[in-house]
Amino acid sequence: MTKAWKTKYGPRRVRRDPPTLDEAIFAAQGLTDDPQQQVEIAASLMGVPPESVKTEIMKSGYNRTRPTRLISSGAARRTVVVEHRAGRRPARMS
Repeated sequence: MTKAWKTKYGPRRVRRDPPTLDEAIFAAQGLTDDPQQQVEIAASLMGVPPESVKTEIMKSGYNRTRPTRLISSGAARRTVVVEHRAGRRPARMS
């Protein structure tokens, strides 16, 4: 698909922004613990040479014992039931 296309409501475009340096580094650190692979991943996400990303990753303080985040919704799984209720009808005025 092209960058812009015409619809009955007018021309439409999709905005494509590369990630910022911080976003790319955060994503790379979430994928691997190896700093060299982080450099390659972040550079490929941003579309820049690896040398420009390497200094920022080394400045971010690579730490092998970084804490792991554990997200849990609790011990027991809960069932959610969604019911559709009809809206109120307006009162009839006589």
